[in-house]
Amino acid sequence: MSEQHGMIEPFQAGQVRESAQGRIISYGTSSYGYDVRCSNEFKIFTNINSTIVDPKDFDEGSFVDVKSDVCIIPPNSFALARTVEYFRIPRDVLVVCLGKSTYARCGIIVNVTPLEPEWEGHVTLEFSNTTPLPAKIYANEGVAQMLFFGGDEVCETSYKDRGGKYQGQVGVTLPKA
Repeated sequence: MSEQHGMIEPFQAGQVRESAQGRIISYGTSSYGYDVRCSNEFKIFTNINSTIVDPKDFDEGSFVDVKSDVCIIPPNSFALARTVEYFRIPRDVLVVCLGKSTYARCGIIVNVTPLEPEWEGHVTLEFSNTTPLPAKIYANEGVAQMLFFGGDEVCETSYKDRGGKYQGQVGVTLPKA
């Protein structure tokens, strides 16, 4: 489904569970999906400016940019990251993202909206730390699973047709009004 159509780049056939450093949280193809990795670019939420979170007027100063192999998310806070993989969703496919159980069992929730037909870009990932303790996310390891749903026919209006505001995004993308 993916490698031959350039739908996921880079594409990893099969599950990767180890690296030169030892055991890792798996990524790559799974039974009916694809486990994505997060890059080493993070935006960690901080409220040092006592700003109101407003999706129509988001203050970029509410984030601290970190480039690292790990991200420490403060208690009861969140961080944004992006997938290592770049996606090109076909016109007859919808993708839903679910967090991996390894993180969920630690109180770390991954949130991503569906990838609509003909959406393209790096996926911005939101990690919520629901615990009263700092939480660690590992870059270049599996963080979420993408599930692909093929339609019986192509959609009438795709994300690309609508000129979606997150089309072609690269890097960690903040809210756009």
